[in-house]
Amino acid sequence: MPVRRRVATWVPYLMVALIAVAGIVGLTIRPATDNNTGTADYVIVAGSAGLRWDDLDPQRTPTLWSEASKGSIGWLSVRSAMRVTCPSDGWLTLGAGNYAAWPRHTTGSQCEPAAPALTQPDDIGANLTDQRSVVQDNQDRLPYGAVPGALAESVRCTYAFGPAAAMAAARPFGRVDKYQPSLPADATGLLSECNLSIVDLGTISGSGAQRQEQVRAADAILARIVAARPQRSLLMVAGVSDTERSSRLHVAIAEGEGWNGGWLTSAGTGRDGYLQLIDLAPTVLTALAKPAPEKLFAGRTAAVVEGRPADVADAMLGVHNADHRSVAQNAVAGIFFKVLAGLQILMFLLAVPVMVRARRHTGPRGPALPSARLVAVLELALIAAALAIPAALLADATPWWRYGHPAWVFGSVTALFIVIGTALVRLAPRYGRTLWPLGATAGIGAVVVGFDLLTGAQLQLNGVAGYSAVSGGRYAGVGGVGLGVFVAGLLVLAGSLGQWIAKPWRPVVVVLIGGVGVVIVGSPYLGADPVGAIAVTAGVCVAAAITTGGWLTFSRFAWAALAGLAVTIGFAVVDLRRPAADQGIVGRLLTELGNGTAGPAMQRAAAANGQALLDSPLTFLAVAGVLMLAFCQFSPWGGLNRLFGLHPALRAAGAGVTVAVLIAGVLNGSALTVAGAAAATAVPTAVLTALRVLLHAADRTRPEGETDGPGGPALRVPAHDRGSSG
Repeated sequence: MPVRRRVATWVPYLMVALIAVAGIVGLTIRPATDNNTGTADYVIVAGSAGLRWDDLDPQRTPTLWSEASKGSIGWLSVRSAMRVTCPSDGWLTLGAGNYAAWPRHTTGSQCEPAAPALTQPDDIGANLTDQRSVVQDNQDRLPYGAVPGALAESVRCTYAFGPAAAMAAARPFGRVDKYQPSLPADATGLLSECNLSIVDLGTISGSGAQRQEQVRAADAILARIVAARPQRSLLMVAGVSDTERSSRLHVAIAEGEGWNGGWLTSAGTGRDGYLQLIDLAPTVLTALAKPAPEKLFAGRTAAVVEGRPADVADAMLGVHNADHRSVAQNAVAGIFFKVLAGLQILMFLLAVPVMVRARRHTGPRGPALPSARLVAVLELALIAAALAIPAALLADATPWWRYGHPAWVFGSVTALFIVIGTALVRLAPRYGRTLWPLGATAGIGAVVVGFDLLTGAQLQLNGVAGYSAVSGGRYAGVGGVGLGVFVAGLLVLAGSLGQWIAKPWRPVVVVLIGGVGVVIVGSPYLGADPVGAIAVTAGVCVAAAITTGGWLTFSRFAWAALAGLAVTIGFAVVDLRRPAADQGIVGRLLTELGNGTAGPAMQRAAAANGQALLDSPLTFLAVAGVLMLAFCQFSPWGGLNRLFGLHPALRAAGAGVTVAVLIAGVLNGSALTVAGAAAATAVPTAVLTALRVLLHAADRTRPEGETDGPGGPALRVPAHDRGSSG
């Protein structure tokens, strides 16, 4: 018997160790990064501020349409160092290969045209008068470490056609090797004088006939480029910026040997069909077989992925118009989360008097309990609130953004999914169990997000409950909102399931479920968020350490920290052994810390945290959730302390969720966004569960003298409390 007991004691620890090793293996598997694009002797970048895919038409813009049909195409995110990329910012970012900005002097609804001061001391090149001060401004004032002109400094010679193109072709000290104010009608031989030529196709702005005329003019210039381009050349067409004070997705085309008939992508986006403006500079150098400048480029070389529809309209327009969807997403997301925050705060305020009334019924002649109907309605409302974000994620599977009133359509579809989910939870045979609503809603949230990640995160991209490609923060994997729902769902589900089994095996359940979450979040194939995986690892370790009961003692914290560090270090070591171009965010951060260049990255993270903290409605959800949980735990009417005493695995889950979401939010630069999503998912049903505990714990003895018989005073226990600990 003693031997058997010792074996049984060690088995859970062995299982935890095996699960941790499996997690490291799952995190270190990465997709192949084979770049099948060809090289070229010459690269021609034809840029146009404001050019979007819905500007193209086979009759009105035959050259653009032909190049798109032959070449590889994608959606171009024109993020720069400014919140909205105006033409000057876009051209400067193109030449820097990093997030750059041109100093602005005015504000308004329209962007200023790119009109830099130029001098031409000879008939060959030109000088960009303000380039030195612009470089200094980007180095001193902005946190990206961009060096405008880094692309030109990396090639033998640049030829710029147009003042705007000169901003991308100028070297850091302002010299443009060769320059003409515009592309001549006959450009024969000009595009082979330098290995990099940059041509301004003109600015596309406004709407209607005026915009169409500008697009026709751009197409005519591109036709002259195509007629004059030399052999073995790569032609890249890019809508380099916005022209209004709103962000959009733009045109990206690459046509040449090895660049035909596919989707454009890069390691920076991780999503087929999506490219960043900062990716163009390293792509130019790779095509020319030139090394990229060390530590200056933030972009990654573009690659071609097969599987694109042959018809450009089928690939980029109609139901596949990601630009239109991203515009609708930006508008609707703000409305959705503000409404959700307001409704949840109102619901918490309404729940307080019900909980107070439930707790006060402690004596035989105390006030009556809240009515069963009121409690039932409040429970359904709390369940519906917890399912709001998973329902919104499912609503993104429908083409709500194509309708005339997208906000109303999205709201209606989301409400339908909320009703369906609430009905599934309510009609389940185990609904009367104390922990069922909490565990069921957590499981639904985790399954919805997890299934989306396993199938390519299609609901995350440009989704209201996901992220927008326009913002340029993320293009693949799990976003901050999805991560919060997923972490809260997994750990709360693990805590609920842990109550059904013996204490020694509870850590195994938490680590098993949490380990699956770590792999899903951190795998480059799935969640593509290594920082999030590290945060989830920390949360899982804390939860596993206290899931059997008791507090987080120093020894438990030490073991949890060691387990978390083992997974993190294992992943980091493997990531650091890859080439710099293939490293994930963890490897790049450690590399920057090692060579002393991590300062700008930390500055960017701090700035992003500050902006997200002030701008996101999820901040209010996080604060409201914390205040409501504090009331439930520390007030005499809360019930949360009793809940945690009866179900220690749930307290462990709460601690793990808190640790994970705070670490993920801070390190990813999203402040309380992850915590707000987790609170929106878990707090409503935690309040519901605390209310049930209060109702179950109330004294229901009859007044003295009233008995059910010779046995004395009777104790009335609500029907849904009988056997409710599971």
